[in-house]
Amino acid sequence: MTLHSRDTLCARALHWTAFLTAYAQRHWKWLTLLIWIVIAMTMVATRWSAIHWLVLGDTDDNIRYAQVKDWLAGQGWYDLRQYRLDPPGGANIHWSRLVDLPIAGLILFFRAFVDQGLADRLACGIAPLLPLLLLMLSLGFIGRRLAGPNGWLLAVLAPLAAQMGLGMYAPMRIDHHGWQLALAVTMLAGVIDANRLRGGVMAGVSSALSIAIGMEMIVYLAAGGGLIALRWVFRPGAERRMLPYALSLGGATSLCYLLFASYANRGQVCDALSPIWVAVFGAASAGMVLLSRLPLRRWAARLAAGAVVGGAAGLFFYLNWPQCLSPYQISPELERLWLANIREAKPITAQAQSMVVPLLALPLAGLIGLVWALWDARRDGERLWAWATVGLMMVFSTALLFWQLRAGPAAQLLAIPPAAWAAHRLIAMIVMGSRRVKIAAGAGVVLLAAIAFAYPLYPQVVKLYQEATGRKPKPWRPSAVARTDAIKKANGRCRTLPALAVLNQLPPATIFTMVDLGPRLIATTHHSALAGPYHRNGATILDIHHAYDGPADSFRPIAAKHHATYLLVCPNFPEGTIYQSRSPRGFYAGLMRGTIPRWLAPVALKTGMTLPYQLYRIDYAKRSAPGGEEGAQQR
Repeated sequence: MTLHSRDTLCARALHWTAFLTAYAQRHWKWLTLLIWIVIAMTMVATRWSAIHWLVLGDTDDNIRYAQVKDWLAGQGWYDLRQYRLDPPGGANIHWSRLVDLPIAGLILFFRAFVDQGLADRLACGIAPLLPLLLLMLSLGFIGRRLAGPNGWLLAVLAPLAAQMGLGMYAPMRIDHHGWQLALAVTMLAGVIDANRLRGGVMAGVSSALSIAIGMEMIVYLAAGGGLIALRWVFRPGAERRMLPYALSLGGATSLCYLLFASYANRGQVCDALSPIWVAVFGAASAGMVLLSRLPLRRWAARLAAGAVVGGAAGLFFYLNWPQCLSPYQISPELERLWLANIREAKPITAQAQSMVVPLLALPLAGLIGLVWALWDARRDGERLWAWATVGLMMVFSTALLFWQLRAGPAAQLLAIPPAAWAAHRLIAMIVMGSRRVKIAAGAGVVLLAAIAFAYPLYPQVVKLYQEATGRKPKPWRPSAVARTDAIKKANGRCRTLPALAVLNQLPPATIFTMVDLGPRLIATTHHSALAGPYHRNGATILDIHHAYDGPADSFRPIAAKHHATYLLVCPNFPEGTIYQSRSPRGFYAGLMRGTIPRWLAPVALKTGMTLPYQLYRIDYAKRSAPGGEEGAQQR
């Protein structure tokens, strides 16, 4: 190839590179949509087996599915009681219809083309991917704001490295957490938007929508509002963001209450959008509107005024609803017996190292990128404030991991902006830097790539380290390995659609079963259950724990209280191991030893498969033999 030809090719390459770069800068939103379509199609294809078998793995997903089906079958818009949990009165569910809308819309759309079963499965497979698009657009917006016109691409792709965060958007994950996480990132995008009017409205409306869905993200939303107020204190002109934020937050919250608050949430409740929170956010919004109109020229005066107004709003909240400072309002007994055993309610310090290290990889990369970005923006006041805002939200979300593991998805997703910015800068240094700079930047890219693949790489790294050092962990006893395998197998098999669908041979009835199995039971059969893991269902949850922990003779009165016809037990189900360990002489532990009371009659079901559970009819007429367990039969 001649020198002239080489120069021509280089010129063409530079021309097309410049053209594609300019095109991507102008049409980044449409390109993000195309990327989302590819990701969505890939996730649906790889999870097709779960879609086919309606694998709604989480209890919340199953209740959400049952809630949408009941609404489409005629249950009222504002009536969110789940009447097949603890019938006939039903269980009080504290959610709203907002997240039901896209699921129901997809179900109705697909029912026009396919049968009802497939339509439901397709809807449950696709619905969780909708908030993923909002998340990607918000991250792309933040990337452009902080890294320039080309900073969107890596930010848009980065959720693929946040496995715990991405899990909230996997097909069949139809619960509300994906929407709330996406709206929290949208709120952050509004807080740092250079267009103050647009940013204020974006932050206010996204906060109100998240609150309408649930209160889980309220601490993040409050932190975002606090940062807007803090910016007003130290930056003249910031009232142009705070005023539209306050008006949109107060107005949208009130509108969402009118549109979505259930009958139960119209009372003085703390765990959902209710008159309490309408009043609180109304007072906070009014205070911010007042502050934004005050002619205060000095930051000290604004700080004092803000402290007075914020203190007044906080005092108003505390004097009227001090109980809302507690996240659940449950009894000490319920917290000890039930909540203390929920893994995601425990801090990260109580989790296995195999989970902690991959989970913290992305926040650690974000922290390194944040320090670099703050140093890089030290002479640019606007960029420095934007980075400080992002950094405070990221550090806050990571700190919450030491309270509860459920903060993990937010900690990962809020770490994406600084981590993506660092990757963007390193790639630019590789392209444009000197030889030494390119080598250093290449090492940084390799490190970030290792962090991006922390979940699959970590077990391999641990294995290689153990082989190299000879420090292999002490092998488990065969009995412990067998028990762990049995628990994992039971946790999966007892929830499967083919196994539970066999129960539909029986007429609809109330089945006494585990708390964590109740939602799956009502989602996949026509039967009712007693409870799901929801704090408003606390009295019934306690009844289940008392029934399983107590002696055999105390079970029937509790089952009769809840009109239970059958008892379904799944040997080695994780929840059951708690009863066995806590109460080795209790009713459930006795069942697992094969001690079956005479008033439990095994129910035979017609099926060619080996069922993973045991089903008994509860005979309320038959008396126990004298001596309680002496009236039991050994299985």
